[in-house]
Amino acid sequence: MSRIWSIGLIRGLVFQAIGTLFGVALLSLIRLLLGLPFSLEPAVVLGAVTGAIGFMIGVGAFTDWFRMVLGREVPHPEETHEEQTGRRYWGVSYDHKVIGVQYGALTIISIFLGGLFALIFRTELAAPGMQMVSLQQFNTLIGLHGMVAIVGMLLGGAALGNYLVPLLIGAKDMAFPRLNAFAFWLAVPAVVLVLSSMVAGGFDTGWTGYPPLSVFAPLGMQLFFAGVAIFGWSSVLSALNIIATVITQRAPGMSLFRMPIFVWGSLATSIIALTATQLIGLSFQMVMFERLFGMGFFVPESGGNPILFQHLFWFYSHPAVYIFVLPGFAVISEILPVFSRKPLFGYKWVAMSSIGIALVGFLVWAHHMFTAGMEEFLRVPFMYSTLLVAIPTGIKFFSWTATLWEGKIRFTVPMLFALGAINVFLLGGLTGPVLGTVPTDLHLHDTYFVVGHFHNTMFGGFVFPFIAAVHYWFPKITGRTMSDLLGRINFFIPLPAFWIQTLGQMQVGLLGMRRRIADYDTLPEFTNTHLFITIAGFLVGLSFLIFMFNVIYSAVRGRRAIGNVWESLSPEWQLLPNPAPMHNYDEPFVVVGDPYDYGLPNAEYVEKVPVAPAVAAD
Repeated sequence: MSRIWSIGLIRGLVFQAIGTLFGVALLSLIRLLLGLPFSLEPAVVLGAVTGAIGFMIGVGAFTDWFRMVLGREVPHPEETHEEQTGRRYWGVSYDHKVIGVQYGALTIISIFLGGLFALIFRTELAAPGMQMVSLQQFNTLIGLHGMVAIVGMLLGGAALGNYLVPLLIGAKDMAFPRLNAFAFWLAVPAVVLVLSSMVAGGFDTGWTGYPPLSVFAPLGMQLFFAGVAIFGWSSVLSALNIIATVITQRAPGMSLFRMPIFVWGSLATSIIALTATQLIGLSFQMVMFERLFGMGFFVPESGGNPILFQHLFWFYSHPAVYIFVLPGFAVISEILPVFSRKPLFGYKWVAMSSIGIALVGFLVWAHHMFTAGMEEFLRVPFMYSTLLVAIPTGIKFFSWTATLWEGKIRFTVPMLFALGAINVFLLGGLTGPVLGTVPTDLHLHDTYFVVGHFHNTMFGGFVFPFIAAVHYWFPKITGRTMSDLLGRINFFIPLPAFWIQTLGQMQVGLLGMRRRIADYDTLPEFTNTHLFITIAGFLVGLSFLIFMFNVIYSAVRGRRAIGNVWESLSPEWQLLPNPAPMHNYDEPFVVVGDPYDYGLPNAEYVEKVPVAPAVAAD
């Protein structure tokens, strides 16, 4: 029993339950002393907050800070040496690589659950009529699918950034290791709260939580809002840490335009997360307060304006797409030069295009609101700003094409998924301007055409690149390689299935079918297409199960990875063993060249700094 209790995650979940009960009891007692009747919703909301705090105490995220407050000496994380066993992944660790793996595991679990929810309601949609679930359950599954999958992809961007950024810039760890661990573990109770909304009545608003519907939704709506708001804090703290790390921890000689593209992508992503995440937290918090205290923010009968919520929500939620798409793009830019043995074409333009996407992404949010009733004179400027995003995105596509041109391409599994990502995202990119242009959006808004476009963007922009990144850096993480056969099967199953799924969604959308609809007419144009979409969805789900099995099996039984597996110029492959040691680089290195000089004679990016031998004193 003591061995189980020593696992930080177990303690955290127990303390979250205790903290939740404490919050519910505390508010109930206060209302009793004030002579007020018991009210479940305020008690549950306070319990959600105290439960999250309880989790952080139980898992040990506050331990070092508590010791500092008490005046005890606490060693710096860079001076500590953790036991290199699997147990360190189940509790608080200050090693950025462990935290990156923890983020990655939560990413895979979240995407798996989000996909599972989708398969349930897709089975319902395989034929007209209501066969399996009620309308309320259908709506809850739709909303949870959207938010849990999006949270999973946001976690995935943090996973890649936390693991790779210090390795790529030559740092021993993140700038704030304790804050790094705190940010990750804050995401765990947030995910638990979002999932627990199912058992509290669910919600019927979709993942966006639009009022006034969300103001009158069941209790599960509050848990959904609380979980997303707490997760927002995790995202902000993680972004702050990455920005500080990139600014202060780079190796000698690594100027901005000698940084790997992935570092540029993580920097741009972190700028978005740091400056925009507060808006979704604020919008959800205002709805929570409207439900709890009757504040008239969004309900028209109370003097509120529901359009205000949409402005706050989409000011974050559209840039949030780039929080995981930009790391995905950066992974593609890292992999293509390695396996085409050519320099990355237009490196500086690719680097600055990430910053350009991040900045322009703040100017396009209202294209989600062309049909919402906002002022008509705002439509045209937001239409043009939306189309402007295609310029920095197009820079990346032309760079990738030119990098591949006449290259000595090796079709490894990471390369296959990178090429698949380009292929899938291209359809998402080409259908984006259709939805960003006012006349066509007025017809297609809130139809399944949007669903097809969005899924192409998500899978091409993040899921395929994430799987490519796992295959590429898996030897550095575990010291073993992933199964090549399973990786290829995992690639060739979902690619055609995903095309069938998203093109089918666009087809029924063009016919006028609205999204988040549980039933539809028995027309062949709908029934046949929805059946094909459902079958394709199950094939995509099967491929993800193969990926999960490949990760677990290869971590235990995979072939040993020796040396520079991919013949990369990057410092983590040039200078570190497999797996990477706890504090990364024992000896400093200096950057002496450009990061993507593949195929050039005598190409060298980094070299070790000679360390003078110690001279004994007389």
